Amino acid sequence: MEQADIGLIGLAVMGENLILNMESKGFTVACFNRTVSKVDNFINGRAKGKNIIGCHTIDEFVENLKTPRKVMLMVKAGAAVDAFIDKVLPHLEDGDIIIDGGNSHFPDTIRRTEYVESKGKLYIGTGVSGGEEGALRGPSIMPGGSPPAWEHVKPIFQKIAAKTADGEPCCDWVGENGAGHFVKMVHNGIEYGDMQMICETYQMMKEGLGMTNQEMHDCFAEWNKGELDSYLIEITRDILGYKDDDGNEVIDLILDTAGQKGTGKWTAIEALNQGQPLTLIGEAVFARCLSALKEERIKASKALKGPRAKFRGDKDKFLDDLRQALYASKIVSYAQGYQLMRAAAAEHKWNLNYGGIALMWRGGCIIRSVFLGKIKEAYTTKPKLENLLLDPFFKKAVKQAQKSWRRVVTTAVKQGIPIPSISSALAFYDGYRHERLPANLLQAQRDYFGAHTYERVDKPRGEFFHTNWTGRGGTTAASTYTV
Repeated sequence: MEQADIGLIGLAVMGENLILNMESKGFTVACFNRTVSKVDNFINGRAKGKNIIGCHTIDEFVENLKTPRKVMLMVKAGAAVDAFIDKVLPHLEDGDIIIDGGNSHFPDTIRRTEYVESKGKLYIGTGVSGGEEGALRGPSIMPGGSPPAWEHVKPIFQKIAAKTADGEPCCDWVGENGAGHFVKMVHNGIEYGDMQMICETYQMMKEGLGMTNQEMHDCFAEWNKGELDSYLIEITRDILGYKDDDGNEVIDLILDTAGQKGTGKWTAIEALNQGQPLTLIGEAVFARCLSALKEERIKASKALKGPRAKFRGDKDKFLDDLRQALYASKIVSYAQGYQLMRAAAAEHKWNLNYGGIALMWRGGCIIRSVFLGKIKEAYTTKPKLENLLLDPFFKKAVKQAQKSWRRVVTTAVKQGIPIPSISSALAFYDGYRHERLPANLLQAQRDYFGAHTYERVDKPRGEFFHTNWTGRGGTTAASTYTV
């Protein structure tokens, strides 16, 4: 058998599916797994009769690769990635390429790129989104790392990636060192936000309007034909209509405690590090944390009282309000995500193509939606757009949705139904459109108790002042920290 175009280490479901995807597009693939029996099971099972080379040692694996060798790791993020890099490096030649396709944290990718390059090799850290089905049929791929590596992996990655309706691959070079994994992290943060907003909408329908699962299924099916057309709305529709063999509506049998793998948390932490107000994604992460306190919530439900207001209005009109509130909140979520990318790009000196990122997310990935085409247009028209909310299309969309958005938040408060992501999106919008916020009082408070100083509206930015508020503090000021 001929030498392989690329090799992949890690035969969990994502690894297997990516190999089968590559092979189906005409590439020969070598594979290896630490538990060697998995290699034999794969070669004699799903890979039988295909141009896939099973290898039992790292030596054999590397020998079966064309130069420059392309070694893709699909192993658990963290120590396993570092361990395999160190195992593979001694077998490689200068110019060979190591690719990490897992959900690694971008600072690790920055570190690994520098390390691998110091050994004369090239490194790529790439986000791969779309789950098991995406890996097999065409994921969204977000590569970053050593720029010279891109020309060697581009033909493979762009061929196996999902395609837009126009046939464009949902894969392009993102930027240096950790840029690819950073963009994937933001993607996952936005995914957290999208899912939480849909869940809040579901709770408003179920608890607030008393809708049945079938009624909600029909509503989401209708919404998926319009501006909310997306993978997550589509699967929500399917979930709400699903019954098991005994006729049970499975959604009602699932315990209401959510898990997480950490990428949403990373996004929220990085937002704090960058001083960027990713309030919606932060609330989505905290909502999962709150859901995990199941036993406490059961006790609290018996001890803590809230309103029992019943919905008295026009149900159909309120459902339309819900649709518009969800859409407006989604716009804010992406606006915040893009704010974080702009801040990180400035710090790390990445030249991110924001329209191209929207294109990469247009197909294959979990947050794929029609909506992303409008983001692509916004950044194509104005590559240095400060905020999506200032783009004419999105500004108009939020203006049209604003009354509905406020009615939904007001109704939720009156009924005692928590909608933290949707309400925080509205709060961000109101904060962003205010020329003056009450941070002047906050700065006065900080100066009062800690001599932290403040700037003045009648003086140039960058000049700092301190007031001796009590007559006892003297004139000594503390050092200044600005977000």
